Amino acid sequence: MSKTYTVAVLGAGKRGKMHAKLFSQDPRFELVGICDFNEERLEAAAAESGNPKTFNDVEQMLSETKPDVFCFCTPPAVRKSLFEIGIKHNVQLIAFEKPLSTNFNEAQELYDLAKAAGIKWCVSHQQKYGDHYQAVKEIVESGKLGRIQTIYAHVWGWYWHMITHVMDYVRMYNGNAEAEWVSGTIHGRGKLEDNHPSPEYAGGFIQFANGVRGIIEAGELSPDVPESEYPWHKGRFVIQGTEGFAEIIIGAGWRGVNKTDGYQEGTGCFDYEIDGARYIADIALWLDGVKEHPCNGEDTYKGFQLAIALLRSAVENKIIHLPLEAGENEVEAMKKALPVLD
Repeated sequence: MSKTYTVAVLGAGKRGKMHAKLFSQDPRFELVGICDFNEERLEAAAAESGNPKTFNDVEQMLSETKPDVFCFCTPPAVRKSLFEIGIKHNVQLIAFEKPLSTNFNEAQELYDLAKAAGIKWCVSHQQKYGDHYQAVKEIVESGKLGRIQTIYAHVWGWYWHMITHVMDYVRMYNGNAEAEWVSGTIHGRGKLEDNHPSPEYAGGFIQFANGVRGIIEAGELSPDVPESEYPWHKGRFVIQGTEGFAEIIIGAGWRGVNKTDGYQEGTGCFDYEIDGARYIADIALWLDGVKEHPCNGEDTYKGFQLAIALLRSAVENKIIHLPLEAGENEVEAMKKALPVLD
């Protein structure tokens, strides 16, 4: 019989409520607690997830429930303290919403904390579990596109809401190859005070060590994707090889052409419940020791560095080489660099 793991969730907003519900529905997990300071949200989330014990204090929740998994769904400004609390209470795995952070120095601290504690951690890049993402991944890994040359990705959502998804999936379609350098540009101050502080538009290039070039756009000036009406689904990934291409449209399936199969297409659309359930199922398998989680901290950290390198390149007006070293807080650097327009 497979082991059941206990999990406690912090955050009863839209994402936290979804995580709690999906953990409660997975037979490999027992949801032992959910925490939020807002009683109305907390009661609503508990009602949708089997009515676990509720808490208003995260330390109390972890102390009383002693979970195997600590999941938190909070804005990116709250990361390090929660990571430290999870480690303090000896959880086996920490799972949390993207992005890892909004600055490299904090992300490096989280990475070092997890490594020193020997703890597993993963970030919610669950879109990659969609049928359309997986269908194209199978085509790429089959070799039917030949040697991959270029991976192009663009999304309408602003930077820190979407960019770590983008970087993670570009790396996935390139076999998680190491990057050598990043060159980027940014525009617009309008989102800098958002809880995901971002430029209004960002674009750039990634040179991977295996010769593949990544081309990235994010924000309001990115190309439209008329196949999708919902703004957050207006994104596209295109993988170009020597013998064909394949593309994923976040909200409208996939299509491609290669020498072996000719033209192909299929359905698919990002779905929080379906893709999130698959993401959560893999947490149990990772705890079992069966396989590493596709959203594991090591790969997340490398994708995050690409996102930071693009911002640094734009601010410093030069190519940024990988791996990164500690530097100025990237959000503060953008506030200094981006012009104030009348």
